[in-house]
Amino acid sequence: MALHLIKLCVGADTLQDLRDWVAEKSMRAMAAGLEPHSIHTTRMVPKRMEELLTGGSLYWVIKGQVLARQNLLDIRTFTGGDGIQRCELILGPEVIETAPQPRRPFQGWRYLKDEEAPRDLGKLGEGVAALPEELRRELAELGLL
Repeated sequence: MALHLIKLCVGADTLQDLRDWVAEKSMRAMAAGLEPHSIHTTRMVPKRMEELLTGGSLYWVIKGQVLARQNLLDIRTFTGGDGIQRCELILGPEVIETAPQPRRPFQGWRYLKDEEAPRDLGKLGEGVAALPEELRRELAELGLL
């Protein structure tokens, strides 16, 4: 069973903000002759890397709700110029929309068990996926989604 990470998407107000950021990062990677991906740098290094890299994703919390995920492709550690060890989360280029799931603010990232992760929006049916993002958020807040 896969293990995931969950993190606040600081600076993004909407799912489209995240998509735009990921597209920009992917285009930069391709321009450098690399596979399309985005990299998110964080200070803490996950101890459970093997579990994360066997089908894990990074789930993004935007404005108090989990709204999307990206597949975790790799996790690399490095030491910055300041001597502090950091971690690069190598993420797939696709932003996969999930069912909204309310989440309180927290710092850094947290592990997320597979059974606690929100389902992909596409798996909830076309009717739910066709609803506007704001309505899906409200339904999730009410516990109806």
